[in-house]
Amino acid sequence: MTDTSLAGLRAAIDHAGYHPQLVADAIDAAVAGEPIEAFVVHQETTFDSDEVRRHITVLVLTPGRLVLGHADDHPADPVTPSAYVTASTEAVPLSSVRSVVVNRVVTDPMRYRGGAAPNEVTMTLGWGAVSRIELEPATCGDPDCEGDHGYTGSAAADDIALRVSEAAEGADAVARMLGFAAALSRATAR
Repeated sequence: MTDTSLAGLRAAIDHAGYHPQLVADAIDAAVAGEPIEAFVVHQETTFDSDEVRRHITVLVLTPGRLVLGHADDHPADPVTPSAYVTASTEAVPLSSVRSVVVNRVVTDPMRYRGGAAPNEVTMTLGWGAVSRIELEPATCGDPDCEGDHGYTGSAAADDIALRVSEAAEGADAVARMLGFAAALSRATAR
């Protein structure tokens, strides 16, 4: 069982190793003393041309809110002569969470047995802060038709998506993501 105490959250932030005091201060302020029901700490390193950039996302479930924290590296540039880190938080009332989407990837599905962990999990959460609209020209199916049929498309709310894989982050990270998604799904049903 995962430790959902404040000490457990801080230990996970420390383990991620990405500016732990800054990240912990930002998350502590946003959680504002509420009890912690579940959390996920996801540190990611990306390579951008000749730079290495780090990013951390922390999701915390409290009895009434979903608290999100992000911290990012920013390289020095002509305007800002030294590198810096930004840390931001957002607190979303659970009543505003519209969707919890869990995408599971399983290799060799013919050997899959019930209850086995997937190889990869992507959790996408939506609460309406970010909406994406994808449009394309509509067609009628007649390849010779030159009529204007307007546009067709879809709108999706995907405010945050986190991906973990057994190969990159380990089986424990996959299990933690699934546990957090289950806890958040239960909480939004209250």
